[in-house]
Amino acid sequence: MAFDGITIANIVKELNDNILGGRIYKIAQPESDELLLTIKNNSSQYRLLLSADASLPLVYLTDKNKQSPMTAPGFCMLLRKHLQNARITKITQPGLERIIRIHMEHLNEMGDLCEKSLIIEIMGKHSNIIFCNEENTIIDSIKHISGLVSSVREVLPGREYFIPQTQDKLNPLALLNNQTSAEDDAVTKESVSTKESFFAKMAEKPMPVFKAIYSSYTGLSPIIAQEICYLAKVDGDIPANALDKSSLENIYVNLYDMMQKIQNGTFAPNIIYDQKNPIEFAALPLTLYSNKETVVFDTISEVLEHYYEEKNIITRIRQKSVDLRKIVQTALERNIKKYDLQVKQMQDTEKREKYRIYGELLNTYGYNVEPGAKSMEALNYYTNEMITIPLDETLTPSENAKKYFDKYGKLKRTYEALSELTIAVKEEIEHLESISAALDIALQEEDLVQIKEELIESGYIRRKGGTKKVKITSKPFHYISSDGFHMYVGKNNYQNDELTFKFATGNDWWFHAKGTPGSHVVVKSEGKELPDRTFEEAAKLAAYYSKGREQEKVEIDYLQKKNVKKPNGSKPGFVVYYTNYSMMIDSDISGLEQLS
Repeated sequence: MAFDGITIANIVKELNDNILGGRIYKIAQPESDELLLTIKNNSSQYRLLLSADASLPLVYLTDKNKQSPMTAPGFCMLLRKHLQNARITKITQPGLERIIRIHMEHLNEMGDLCEKSLIIEIMGKHSNIIFCNEENTIIDSIKHISGLVSSVREVLPGREYFIPQTQDKLNPLALLNNQTSAEDDAVTKESVSTKESFFAKMAEKPMPVFKAIYSSYTGLSPIIAQEICYLAKVDGDIPANALDKSSLENIYVNLYDMMQKIQNGTFAPNIIYDQKNPIEFAALPLTLYSNKETVVFDTISEVLEHYYEEKNIITRIRQKSVDLRKIVQTALERNIKKYDLQVKQMQDTEKREKYRIYGELLNTYGYNVEPGAKSMEALNYYTNEMITIPLDETLTPSENAKKYFDKYGKLKRTYEALSELTIAVKEEIEHLESISAALDIALQEEDLVQIKEELIESGYIRRKGGTKKVKITSKPFHYISSDGFHMYVGKNNYQNDELTFKFATGNDWWFHAKGTPGSHVVVKSEGKELPDRTFEEAAKLAAYYSKGREQEKVEIDYLQKKNVKKPNGSKPGFVVYYTNYSMMIDSDISGLEQLS
């Protein structure tokens, strides 16, 4: 996640474009470390979310309101006292630091015009929202940091506010300022950033060049540093001090161009998706992800809201499915262990036929055996080869034959019993693996409800006494092909059965990943012949919604629904078919339109 100084620069531009000159209408503190400011400007109303959450600090404009506590916290009351109806006069970012300063003016109790500022520091676990007066003295902050917590800087009422010195890092925007004069009084000696300083920084760092870039300049994230290397056509993992001058020149040029875009406000907020999952966001294009789907948004606020909302859905569902996953995994491990033991026992029964032949040959040739003999040579009339039969010298030939027939009978009964048991256990393993696959694609809580119901029906979870069967609201995924055909994907075994045997008609097409747990995919043909492109898109869905989605190619079986059968008494989602087509396909569904 690239919540770096460049993202902050984009946010500052967006705030200047929308709320500069506006007045603070409402101030709320929905969480202990979060503010929601309502601002009126140019006949419009904006909501600005400021979060100093240690795990997820955020700043963005939003349309959504949040519930506030009945009694406002002290910090919120203080801001209301000073900033209610205050006018926003300036919004700035020092250098490319992850800091936003909102300057405001308001009338005090005496009617005099005063200046205050709200400083939002987006610095991971050190994030904070700090309220200062015109002398840069801290009035209060949403988090108090004493000298016991930080030896670098105290954040307490009455202390002077200052930005902690970024250790040995340069301001990359100063590269632009120093093209005409490196002696500009606005730039301190320590922060002077020139082409020469860039080369010097790289020459002293034996680490990978992408790491050298973001550790040398403020506001650059690892992903942006990798993007700079990618644009310069330089391997980012090569040690910086091992690069030749030409490569360093290319990196510098691309770093300089990126700073120009930031200074000019030429942003392109976007989210990178990998198979519908958001994996990265940035305020500038990330060309190193050219093989992934990129969605560009109008504002960085939209990017942040979408990205974290989608990430939170995935995280929340993962958390809520932990118990179900544990039940499935435990049952799966137990059944796999049982199956392995049964297979070993089955292998032990393979010698049963040898014992039967020993018994038959003893009955046929045993009259030649001398008393006390420990073995007998005989012609195996099944293979026309001589074999040696071990004997118990204390038993007669007929008694030895009976002993071998008894062994044969016992192993035969074991084999017959195990043949049924191993099939049942194998089916149970496949059933549990299909439930595990359903948990992997669950996106909403109602999807988990149906999976839990299946586990209850299968005896893995006990239904609480007196509780009724829950109402199922989860529906299959619904896509539309490029040629206008409706495609449906079951989210779990119950939906797979419903789709295949109740929803689909005989001439509809059915798709499934070969030999691996996955969803049933049904394409409604509406009596028409499907184009090749629709076959491929449906196969991609079957590949994506299967356990094989991480493979480069997945083999997909497809046939008309009328040829798919469900054996009596089989488990949910289990089907058989005997004639089908197959194709190898990738699992990239990024170009498919999802309706629900």
